[in-house]
Parts: sequence; structure tokens; C-alpha cells
Amino acid sequence: MSTISMRGTTLGAVGLAVAGTLALTGCKNGNEELPVAQPSASASQPSQPASPPAQAGSPAAPSSPAGAGEAPVPGADGTAKSGQQFKIGEAAQIPFNYGSTKGGRIALTVTAIEQGNPADLDALKLGDKVKGMIPYYVRYSVQNTGTVDLSHTSVGHIKGLLTDGSEAQGVSVIGKFEKCPNESLPKGFTNGKTQTSCAIALAPSAQTKVTAAQYWGEPYNILSKNKELVWK
Repeated sequence: MSTISMRGTTLGAVGLAVAGTLALTGCKNGNEELPVAQPSASASQPSQPASPPAQAGSPAAPSSPAGAGEAPVPGADGTAKSGQQFKIGEAAQIPFNYGSTKGGRIALTVTAIEQGNPADLDALKLGDKVKGMIPYYVRYSVQNTGTVDLSHTSVGHIKGLLTDGSEAQGVSVIGKFEKCPNESLPKGFTNGKTQTSCAIALAPSAQTKVTAAQYWGEPYNILSKNKELVWK
């Protein structure tokens, strides 16, 4: 995953720091991070005794390796575990730390993945860097479910995934982009408060789509590195 930075007269861009990963997926309509300029506006198993033949007309149970398809379950306190899967619209309860703000807890939910128009990217002044690419907007919500005041923190590090599971190229915008607003949490973001946000993901052509999203985790997040949560 690479980053590209651009800066205009009054515009700026930042790269995405990769920490612990938490993946979110959802479908609605994706392999690099592209920070941009802001618009001015299995071991073998011992053999088992043969099973008696199935009765005629009875469906046979499908065979699968031990543990296959088993997803991690949340902890006793409901905290999401790395590798756990969710459906779009379901919330993952996760610990959240940001800089000097420690001990927070949020419910992070991917609510939609919407296809945009290539012309939307014109305002970002990326030129040939996004030529032929289709923007998708990964919309998500953040709820403070703990007791720590999360004022002015930022829940970012959201990336899109293409239909083959590879990473979509991402765009990080500093400032405002009305098609996909992404701002830090406001003052007074205390227990129970909710804010919606958005991340941009680019599909390299009209033949591919962004169908999922990943949360890479914030610095000092206790989630294990290179693990993911998935929304499908």
C-alpha cells in the first residue's frame, strides 16, 4: 500500500498510517492509499469409523475441515474480536484510543457503500492520478459507547475493498469535500453521542466495484496487528 501526497496553494493532504487492522465490509452497488489535495470550497485428522449409509431422500451433511467457517465470537463484554464478521449496518464494539485520549469505547458501523461519479474527483485536482477511476463513498457511523470524552478525536483509517478482496485505492482529504464529509469528532462527544463520516475508495475501472471496507485501527488500538473485522 502506497501513499501519494499533493499540496496546492491552500490545499493539503496526509498519508494513512497503518496500525492494527479491523476490516469492515458492506455491499451496495476495489489498491493503494492516495492522500490528496483538498478542494478550495490444516494438520491431518485420524481416520474415523465409516458412517452408515444415509437414508434415501435424506440430505447429506456437507463435509468441511475442522474449524472451517468458524468466526471469532465477541468477548464477554461484547467487544469485537479480530476476524469477527458482521453484516452491513451492524455495529462493532471496539476499544478506542487516540493520542493522549485513552480508554475510550466506540460502536463503529459501516452503513453504506455508494458509487459516485468520476467527475466528483475533479474538485480534488488529482489529474491523471485518478484517470479512469470510479469513486465509491464508504459511509459509516461512530457512537461513543464509553465514558471517556472523545472530543476532537478522529476515527479514520477506513479503506475500501474490491470484489476480489484486494484493497481499493483510498483518498484522504484534509478539509471539506461535500460528497464525502470526514471530520474529527466534535466538542462534547461524550457517552451516547453519534456522528456519521465517510471515506473515499477508488475502483480502477467500471468493470470493478468497491464492495467492502476495512478499518485499519487507530494508533495504540489494542486490536492485534494485521487482523481484521469484516462486514458482509
